[in-house]
Amino acid sequence: MPKDPPRIALFLRNLGNGGAERIMLSLAQGFVKQGQKVDMVLTKAEGTYLTQVPPEVRIVDLKASQFDNRKTFKFPTSLQSTTSLPKLVRYLRQERPVALLSATHYPNEIAILAKHLARVPTRIVVSEHITLSVEARRVDQRSSRLAPLMARLFYPWADSIVAVSQGVAQDLAQITRLPLERHPVIYNPVITPELIEKAKQPVEHPWFADGEPPVVLGVGRLVEQKDFPTLIRGFAEVRRVRPARLMILGDGKERSQLNTLVRELGLESDVALIGFVKNPYAYMARAAVFVLSSAWEGLPTVLIEAMAVRTPVVSTNCESGPEEILNNGKYGALVPVGDSNAIAQAILSVLEGNFKQVAPEWLDQFTWETSTQKYIDLLGIA
Repeated sequence: MPKDPPRIALFLRNLGNGGAERIMLSLAQGFVKQGQKVDMVLTKAEGTYLTQVPPEVRIVDLKASQFDNRKTFKFPTSLQSTTSLPKLVRYLRQERPVALLSATHYPNEIAILAKHLARVPTRIVVSEHITLSVEARRVDQRSSRLAPLMARLFYPWADSIVAVSQGVAQDLAQITRLPLERHPVIYNPVITPELIEKAKQPVEHPWFADGEPPVVLGVGRLVEQKDFPTLIRGFAEVRRVRPARLMILGDGKERSQLNTLVRELGLESDVALIGFVKNPYAYMARAAVFVLSSAWEGLPTVLIEAMAVRTPVVSTNCESGPEEILNNGKYGALVPVGDSNAIAQAILSVLEGNFKQVAPEWLDQFTWETSTQKYIDLLGIA
């Protein structure tokens, strides 16, 4: 009789509408297509993407009290105060998956500790999706400021530490003081058949009707990291030169401040913050230009998604990812972080027809087939 495939566990806080959550969901789908048994282990089974989990994937709800990284804490109290650690230990002892892949900083630490407390042979692979040292400098939260120290303490215990870009890998090597080879780079499985199909779906928003001005699109959480104020100010310069509209998809704590800025610049009729949408790819496919205005990243998946649907892109050259994704500017404009004038000039250049189509073979490295296979090899699954 054929032997059952080994079980893979993916560990996250929840399936909220973040980039890392979307990537782990895509990996789960890729593993299933490869014939693997997959558990999606969640600190708490909630979030926007929960309904998109394939039926073949078993959801394991730890029903744990969640860590809130907005609150001030003192290490190691944060780890002691959550119930996810003992529950993950119990899961590992009972289910004994051959490998567990975690994503984002706090679940990574929990996964590493759980494996050592459970005393099981499960291979623990943690993935880092952000440039930790930059976030520690930029985010005014004690949890973020302590993240590099905690990574230095815990990450060396992992069987492998995946970085989603070369920039993240170099940052991790400095933080952990481990050789760069200990941080293999696997690009996110961004381009999927589902993405291409969803991009073909209709968009009902009137701004995309025939004869309307071109739409400049931004996508992301409305938080400091994404630096949408710079994009809005840059668009104001574009608007002084030619008709155009700016649409931003996403929610976040800076919504009211962004709306205030839009009013101050007199752009109410030309800027729309329409919140979270389930299918951003259809909007990307119809936009005249996609803009990433982030102050820092790890590997910005939205930039790859826009390229996959053949929309011209403009991006800040932030740490890290855009320079790698755009092949040093060959496949899209790279501008300085925080420079609204440079963003405006790059947008105007694209609207005038000055952009280069991305070579299909360049995008192959960001497909779910390529990424899934690299993870399967790293997880030690035959």
